[in-house]
Amino acid sequence: MQQQVPERLQISPFLVLYLIMSMQIGIGVLGYQRIIAKDAGYDAWMSVLAAGFSIHIIIWMIYKICGTVNGDIVAANAFVFGKKIGAALSSLFIVYLMILILAVLRTYLEVIQVWMFPEISVFWYSFVFMILSVYIVFGGFRTVTGIAFFCLVLPSYLLLTFFFALKYADFRNLLPVFDHSIKELSMGAYNMALTYIGFEVPLFFYPFIKDAPKSQKWAHLGVFLTTIIYTALAIITFVYFSEAQLAKSIWATLEMWKIVTMPFVERFEYIGIANWNLVILPNICIALWGSSMILKRAFKLQQKKGVILLALISLFAMLFFDSRAKINLLNDWTAKIGFALTYIYIPILFIGTFIAKKVRSKNDN
Repeated sequence: MQQQVPERLQISPFLVLYLIMSMQIGIGVLGYQRIIAKDAGYDAWMSVLAAGFSIHIIIWMIYKICGTVNGDIVAANAFVFGKKIGAALSSLFIVYLMILILAVLRTYLEVIQVWMFPEISVFWYSFVFMILSVYIVFGGFRTVTGIAFFCLVLPSYLLLTFFFALKYADFRNLLPVFDHSIKELSMGAYNMALTYIGFEVPLFFYPFIKDAPKSQKWAHLGVFLTTIIYTALAIITFVYFSEAQLAKSIWATLEMWKIVTMPFVERFEYIGIANWNLVILPNICIALWGSSMILKRAFKLQQKKGVILLALISLFAMLFFDSRAKINLLNDWTAKIGFALTYIYIPILFIGTFIAKKVRSKNDN
């Protein structure tokens, strides 16, 4: 089940940084602060750091798994569980990536409906977005990587706009520090799941990296930078809002944009929301490419046909989520499935790979 990829189709190791960061920075940035503060209060910035640290352990496991089998998640599952069971387990990641596409695109559409255009058509907006995503994926993995690079760099100026909130900051909001139990801080870290998921993407494109082991440091750097961004934004949010205000703010990040004033624009949140198209585009493209690649590798379906099939399924599934309650349920299940696959399944696969390697070495001897 090992996959040999021609060098002309591979990417340089440093580009893994952009792929991981572009997957981790998505729709969750707009409102994760209220969710993590439910249990951990304003000590939740420590939960963000703790969750980010734990990801480094999972990244290390991912590279050990892929390096052992010299391949992707399909090769790893086949190595440990056999071809048929491995293919069935790999299909779980197809479902996960499809649900991730739904959660990201539908939540972003909800933001547009609430803040800008209440009457916008969910179907037609999703249809146009999916056509663009399919077109990019048809260009191959190098094209997807290029989109990830530009869609991370171009909107990066938005980070500077959050410093406007510091004018109204009250750093006493953070006191007293260490006012919550380890259990509460752990729940805050768990609630970061939907925001942080996406870092597991090297499982899908490992064979497409030149000198893949050299990319591990870039993967760790990408996770580190994302952790710093999320921690800094959480602290800025906590010193801007009181706990009572934050509890009522579904999209705290957008509300901080409301105070941004410039000579040439009055409602900066509209610009921020429009720019977020670029932020979520790599989320959709990478997930669509990854799910179609697994479909190709595990079930021998031509990738272009798989991309069209998965895009159509996503498009029509989008219509089912027509209320705030259903969208919340979708996000909750996306977080739970993502947490289970990354923090439970990947460690199990890591142990299984180690055992299978030992057994095969003993049999060979």
